[in-house]
Amino acid sequence: MLRRYQCTFGHALLVVDAVVMVLAWCAAYWLRFYFPFRVPAFLEVGKSFPTFRSYAALLPMVAALWIAVLVWMRAYEGSRSLGRAVQLGVILRAHAMALLLFVSLTYFLDARMYSRLVMIYFGLIGALAMIVTRLVARIVLEGLRSRGRYVRNVLAVGDGMGLELLIDRVERFQELGLRVIGIVTHHASTIRSLGNVPVVGHFEEITEVIKRVKPDEVLVTLPPAQSNEMAGLLDLLKDETIDVSIVPDVYQYVTLGCKIEDFDGLPIVRINDSPVIGWGAMAKRVTDVVASAFALLLLSPLLLLIAAITKLTSPGPILYAQERMGLDGRSFKMLKFRSMRVDAEAQTGAVWARASDDRKTPFGALLRRTSLDELPQFWNVLCGDMSLVGPRPERPIFVQKFRGNIPHYMLRHKVRAGITGWAQVNGWRGDTSLDRRIECDLFYIRHWSYILDLKILTMTLWKGFINKNAY
Repeated sequence: MLRRYQCTFGHALLVVDAVVMVLAWCAAYWLRFYFPFRVPAFLEVGKSFPTFRSYAALLPMVAALWIAVLVWMRAYEGSRSLGRAVQLGVILRAHAMALLLFVSLTYFLDARMYSRLVMIYFGLIGALAMIVTRLVARIVLEGLRSRGRYVRNVLAVGDGMGLELLIDRVERFQELGLRVIGIVTHHASTIRSLGNVPVVGHFEEITEVIKRVKPDEVLVTLPPAQSNEMAGLLDLLKDETIDVSIVPDVYQYVTLGCKIEDFDGLPIVRINDSPVIGWGAMAKRVTDVVASAFALLLLSPLLLLIAAITKLTSPGPILYAQERMGLDGRSFKMLKFRSMRVDAEAQTGAVWARASDDRKTPFGALLRRTSLDELPQFWNVLCGDMSLVGPRPERPIFVQKFRGNIPHYMLRHKVRAGITGWAQVNGWRGDTSLDRRIECDLFYIRHWSYILDLKILTMTLWKGFINKNAY
């Protein structure tokens, strides 16, 4: 279903994008050197204009680079082409990345040959052209389908919530060109229609229904209680020439996402898998290593000063290694500057810190208010126990308590724990709503991208480390 959409609409857009970027590069050259208006002196390349031949030599690179980046960022996959906002967001991020690579490559070729103003024009024209192209393509496609062109009639087979969700998705994403013309359901079902879609038969009548309504595709989704009906349905459909697709009824178990893999012909449904894989995971880890090593080196004078004051102001070790739960539920020792008495939990056992906590040392209270006690965790990041960005790690004793009371709590361990995270930059830290914190953590994992990590790091630096709930 989505693959057919990708192979037609997506592949056509790939060619269009390549042509659009080539024309944008030509337009940027013309606008810079032939459009009559003055430019700032610092952007001038000289009195003699470079020939178009030197710029035209880069046209194959422009087409190949933009196609490669767009494909790498999965801009043409069916699931990422649904919804204008999602599609345009992916396109703009891919365009920015391709432009950055292009500028870098041209710099190594010959930085003096290519005008900086041409690059600026190219970036703006290319972004605008790709947005307009997609909007126009959608308008044209929707217009054709409103006239009945390129529309595939679908027969929905199933019952229960899965059937309702399937019909809702098909009707919501009309750009797929699908139209549900009828429902085939269980003989004991009491429904007569869903919305404007009527029930046209029952499971045992499906072959007669197909002959009568003549669908182009059959979508089957059965609830667990009717799973024994699947073999009979597929047996009745085995001699039909129309496309048959099965929608697994696992939606109630999916929180982070769902993917299907082909294992030598054996379909495997992966639910709640970590999104931090492949090149994205590599980029995240490289950033963690480089940034944490740089931070430890840059902050070493401050770390030594804090260590000295901690040692001089209270008896006990400088660092406090506390067991926390990280990636895939594995425990590790998270480092902090010690901010409490050595025997802080001797009487109470494991408890959360409170605003008026007499266990804190005078200097430790300052460290906690400013989050400076967290600085040694850059070492945890360097060692691979943590990441710069991710859900904050919790102590195993609290994890065992929360996992039974908070739905999906353990899914926050599908990625490395972080020094900062989406919950923290939105104010959910300390003794605040645990449900809202988990909601933020799951949002982060569901929508993870390298760009989101950079956004969280920027928000952390912008908002600072001081927070009213840091105590």
